[in-house]
Amino acid sequence: MKHLYFSLLLFFGIINLSHAQDLIAAKIIDSITQNPIPYATISLNNTSGVISNDFGVFHLNIKKKFTKSDSLFISCLGYETKQLSIKSVTDSIISLSPKSIDLDEVLISNKNYSMDEIIDFIKDSLPTNYSHDPQKSKLFFRQSYHSNIVKNNVVIEKTTIPEFNQNFIDSILRVLPKKSSNYTEILGVLYKNNDTDAISKLDIIKASELYDKNNEIDSEKLEEKFNAIARKHIKRDSYFKIKSGWFGTKTEIDSSLFETPEEKESVAYLEAKKKEEKERKENFIKYRKITISNLENKGFLNEDSNLNIIHKSNRYEFELLDYAFLNGNFVYKIAFKPKRGEDYKGTMYVNTDDFAIIRLDYENVKALRDFSLLGVSVNHYLQRGTIIYEKNKADTYGLKYFEIVDGESVGIKRPLKIIEKNKNVKGRRKQNEVSANINLKITNINKKELVVFENDNITKETFNNFKEKAAIKPTYLPHYDPDFWEGYNVIEPNQAIKNFKSIE
Repeated sequence: MKHLYFSLLLFFGIINLSHAQDLIAAKIIDSITQNPIPYATISLNNTSGVISNDFGVFHLNIKKKFTKSDSLFISCLGYETKQLSIKSVTDSIISLSPKSIDLDEVLISNKNYSMDEIIDFIKDSLPTNYSHDPQKSKLFFRQSYHSNIVKNNVVIEKTTIPEFNQNFIDSILRVLPKKSSNYTEILGVLYKNNDTDAISKLDIIKASELYDKNNEIDSEKLEEKFNAIARKHIKRDSYFKIKSGWFGTKTEIDSSLFETPEEKESVAYLEAKKKEEKERKENFIKYRKITISNLENKGFLNEDSNLNIIHKSNRYEFELLDYAFLNGNFVYKIAFKPKRGEDYKGTMYVNTDDFAIIRLDYENVKALRDFSLLGVSVNHYLQRGTIIYEKNKADTYGLKYFEIVDGESVGIKRPLKIIEKNKNVKGRRKQNEVSANINLKITNINKKELVVFENDNITKETFNNFKEKAAIKPTYLPHYDPDFWEGYNVIEPNQAIKNFKSIE
């Protein structure tokens, strides 16, 4: 039924196309295996376009009126480029034929270099192959974050506050969502000044956050329950002594715990809330801008990146696996793996003419971080990614697509003791005590996708003159809205995003 629905949706979308609509939607597959083809580039007249998602699906919005000469170009590494007249596109499925490589043709066109020579050529060509000028990039960014509580055992060993008992803790653990997901999507223009330390600037055209707000509301209710119990039993001028294993710390009680509803409605309180909301809006653009900028810094171009396969090539073994074909050019297909202590293995595809890396697929061979001490553990067990570069108008290569998936688990297995003390009372300072054994484990999967539609060189003056809009707030979506990005080119969402819905 799902496939039937998808086919009907695409069919009617294409039919509408013939009636001067501006949307093309289809799925790209291998003509032999019938498998979907991810990361294919789909463009109008070989200019800016979109990229197919993990399942080969794409949507392309076109702003202009079609003419007979307008063509759709579909290209992907290892396949023959397909050119279709837009007015002739009638199928929801588009197949690409694998491109067979004649080795003699490759050797005639290119010298038979050794692996060491190829790596040296790649390294020497980095400064000229990739743009280092100030740039303006129109892009779409999606971050998908999934959290899963694997263990959540809390055993109360001692309590002097009757309400803080095992039943109360168990009731809280039962209502906490075991799994949660949230998605952030941004369409915007990034301004970069690559030859200075100047921070990038981001012009957000449209943004959304898709998550379940009920989780926030439930957290607020739980916090209010805790606060109500605390106000009943804890003195205003007390302080807490918190111990966990061998370690202890002293902390003052937050005075807001004892604020009345009237105090919370005061002018000062409302002003503070306004300031907090302003900072939240500003932090949205600040944090997302840093996240997007850092993606490229994680790639092989940055000398300080852990993905140092070129800058520290002596630490890796390389093997020429095969040749492939892309946009009329032959490419080397080269596997790499660490000799000793490096983190990644993978495959890179290198243009045989100018030795530019046009695609790199990688994954970690060991945990990137594995820390365990005194009952606290952190294991960064997964990182895999795909980086694609494409030649731009300036005849250099600019980032076209970056996908990175991180997996991490965090655990706490240790005792916790919270003691209320007060030095302003007669007798002993100790007032209340709650002690428990905690065993928690959470796993997180964080996926970031970035597709760049257009890369243009700009002057330093253009970069300096652009002013960011400070207070950008994303649109909250309680469930997936297929109309939100109507008229815009984005990465087609996967089924998990389409199925997302807040709990009523």
